Amino acid sequence: VQLQASGGGLVQAGGSLRLSCAASGRTFSYYAMGWFRQAPGKEREFVAAINWSGGVTYYTDSVKGRFTISRDNAKNTVYLQMNSLKPEDTAVYYCAAGAIVASKASAGAMDYWGKGTLVTVSS
Repeated sequence: VQLQASGGGLVQAGGSLRLSCAASGRTFSYYAMGWFRQAPGKEREFVAAINWSGGVTYYTDSVKGRFTISRDNAKNTVYLQMNSLKPEDTAVYYCAAGAIVASKASAGAMDYWGKGTLVTVSS
């Protein structure tokens, strides 16, 4: 699976961005999908995950109520809608695919990774 993330940019605190991740290669709907982020000097961390059908989602506590992960299997694309952005959300965001149950999504469990897209939130 090849993954290409896009949609990052510079936004003021309180603003919104929508990240997209287009997949190609193997059957997209087979995989759970996740979004991860890595801030400067920090380890990559889990942000959100979605199961193969899109019916089950998981979020890290710091983004619950602000971020929404979704997928369109017909378009082989997963999205991350980010609202009420905060400066601490600044990071490079990565999408990843894993032949796992979405509840087990972690940086070490995913099989395929895309190149990241930078999100910068100014105060």
